[in-house]
Amino acid sequence: MAKGKRTYVAYYSTETGNMVHTTNIMKKNFQTKGTKGPSLRKYNPKTRKHEVLKMKEIKKGS
Repeated sequence: MAKGKRTYVAYYSTETGNMVHTTNIMKKNFQTKGTKGPSLRKYNPKTRKHEVLKMKEIKKGS
């Protein structure tokens, strides 16, 4: 069975460490020149402010 071109990633808050957002992205965009993909800035309702989120690959499904 061939491996897919997409992978699941989770965005973790840099301040609280909690998982805030999950999505799937293209594998070639996941690692860009030695870094672990782009960071994301989203609103976190628990802390009631915008935070920088770091990306981490996760397993999804069976």
